[in-house]
Amino acid sequence: MSDDFPCQATSRFRVLATCAGFEPGYRGGGPVRSLANVVDTASDQVELLVLTRDRDLGSSTPYSGLSGRWIERGRARVFYLNVRDGLQWLRMVREVRRERLDLVYVNSLWSPVFSVLTVLACRLAVLRPRAILIAPRGELSPNALVLKAWKKTVFLKCWTPLLNSMNIFWHASNDREACQIGSVFPRARIEISQVQVSLPTEPLPASESREGPARFVFISRICGMKNLLLLLHALEKVSSPLTLDIYGPLEDAEYWARCQSVMERIPAQVEISYMGVLAPDEVRETFNAYDAFVFPTLGENFGHVVAESLSASCPVLCSANTSWTPVLEAGGGAVVHDLTPQALAAEVERVAVMTTRERLQRREAAGSAYRSWRRQARDRNILDHMRLRFQALSR
Repeated sequence: MSDDFPCQATSRFRVLATCAGFEPGYRGGGPVRSLANVVDTASDQVELLVLTRDRDLGSSTPYSGLSGRWIERGRARVFYLNVRDGLQWLRMVREVRRERLDLVYVNSLWSPVFSVLTVLACRLAVLRPRAILIAPRGELSPNALVLKAWKKTVFLKCWTPLLNSMNIFWHASNDREACQIGSVFPRARIEISQVQVSLPTEPLPASESREGPARFVFISRICGMKNLLLLLHALEKVSSPLTLDIYGPLEDAEYWARCQSVMERIPAQVEISYMGVLAPDEVRETFNAYDAFVFPTLGENFGHVVAESLSASCPVLCSANTSWTPVLEAGGGAVVHDLTPQALAAEVERVAVMTTRERLQRREAAGSAYRSWRRQARDRNILDHMRLRFQALSR
């Protein structure tokens, strides 16, 4: 029997999940929804504590009435931490250390407080979990590692020996991400569990396409990883009239300034508007009003926003850097394998010259592709998966 899991099969499985962003925040995108779904679907055999920041991504204002408090969320308890408040740290650590942890579930590899400091706390026995599960959330994809590459290279060189000395597991959402994790950490023990979604089985009906130019949308964080800049360069090469509405938090101000510089050169027949940030409950209805979602992302571990678009019967023009390629090629949209401005412009142009009827047919096909995917998707809670794994190895 392995000594990695010395827990009793009859005891409750006690987990601490850490993340820099959590609900009611939403600016962190898909990882926020991923963890929320994990929290909300864990069985009653999991005693779950969540540690997160007391404010949304990029905000200097804490959530009203939440900072420094343990809040009940179903069967879970969430602590909203002001990282600059020492008394809040003491209050949080006292509760977490009240009983032995079975698992610490770290969401991200790079977060200084909620990932790096958490792992160090385990290494120094401030926290004493039986194991640590790290969900890199797409951060180990080749394109993600290229961004700020020298910092990440130095960090990994220092961090890898420490992780190798600990009882670490990795959470991958699919085989593709598992390969990416294994290429960086060859000794990694990887658990594959698909990201759970809270979307319905049936898509929204495809609304009638409006007369006039095709309507495109980009909904995501404004940062290098989501690759809005490539889309704007592609639009410089499009000759047909169209509109593009951009939604999302301005995560990287320097990157947004570069985008604005390109937008000033866009031909007059292309109308571009920045529409601000959407609340989570506005996303599907917003997608439903457009002819296509253009998403030249450099990499996604899952891609909640793609699922949301398809669930709203909005076709997706996407890079090949996601796990959605088979669904898109089965009618959900189109995949741009050659991620260049020229290739993306060709796909955008192809939609822009369609008739209103043809655009409606594409939207109906996107809804059908989503319906097929949703019915085949296997929802398995990663924490219950680990609980059962612990139990099997402790017998």
